[in-house]
Amino acid sequence: MTTATGGPTARTGSDAPALGFGVHFTPHMVVSRWTPAGGWTPLELVPHGPLSLSPAAMALHYGQAVFEGLKAYPAADGSLALFRPRANADRFVLSARRLAMPELPVEMFLDACERVVRADAAEVPRGHGQSLYLRPFMVAVEPSLGVRPAQEYLFAVIASPVDYFFAGGYQAIDVWCATDQIRAAPGGTGAAKCAGNYAGSLSAKAEALANGCQEVLWLDAAEHRWVEELGAMNFFCVGRGENGTDQLITPGLSGTILAGNTRDSLLTLAAGLGLDVVQRPVSVDELTAADGRVTEAFACGTAASVVPIGAVTTPSGRARIGDGRPGKVTTRLRDELAAVQYRQQADPYGWMHAVDMG
Repeated sequence: MTTATGGPTARTGSDAPALGFGVHFTPHMVVSRWTPAGGWTPLELVPHGPLSLSPAAMALHYGQAVFEGLKAYPAADGSLALFRPRANADRFVLSARRLAMPELPVEMFLDACERVVRADAAEVPRGHGQSLYLRPFMVAVEPSLGVRPAQEYLFAVIASPVDYFFAGGYQAIDVWCATDQIRAAPGGTGAAKCAGNYAGSLSAKAEALANGCQEVLWLDAAEHRWVEELGAMNFFCVGRGENGTDQLITPGLSGTILAGNTRDSLLTLAAGLGLDVVQRPVSVDELTAADGRVTEAFACGTAASVVPIGAVTTPSGRARIGDGRPGKVTTRLRDELAAVQYRQQADPYGWMHAVDMG
């Protein structure tokens, strides 16, 4: 395993304590290059290390860079499986298409991920809540300052042993409502997983931290009223339906909201558990209303899984969600998802993609 700077570290894949997120990297990566004349070169497994790029590489100047995030989970019998990698591969194609980049064949994406997992299987941590996070990405590497789609690209997959995305583990976080910044607008790149979306969110993240919060609650671009995402994650809340039962509510997908694989999985699990699932707009006023219409809220994504929201802070004050702690619906969905991912219960949806260790 290597550190974030590429040097060796004594940590082994079996170390359970404090892996953090995206700090340590496994010894290998997979790479391929694309040109109009040759298409994609065969995948190559190489040592994890620095990339050689021209200072004129177009990704550095015009932001042609897309990525994905998925995980390989260990099972009690020692086997490894990727969670819904085909969904990631499909979304990778859509992101590349939006940024005028070449499409990577789905089977090539799957093969690349499997190769990294096989090569670095010994590095997969097996402590509670731990997994191997994979980061496939594509960047424009043609050296040119012309403003146009590049004619040369690099695709790579790197891997990082991880545990909890937030240092505190599974506990409720406070979030800052961004009222004067937006994450995405109609017609933009909100539905693509591209680097520029994240760069544009960082000043609001710094503002959140300065206000004692861990993440940013993003509102819509037109009215600054409707909740869209939470940081780089999808948003859910639990409210009381007309008949007094719990409703699981999430904003419907649009061109400004990323179609999250974890979001889709939770919707499926919730329906299977008999929860009343509703996709509709949620206003920040509804979320923070003093009448307690919203009893729970959480965010979800590959990196963090399910993250409870304990309070929402706006420029006018702080509103606690429920009792400020992880709610029962939130925790049940998190536990059900983890049970499938770690293969502690049946996988009726065929989500787990077993890695053939050869």
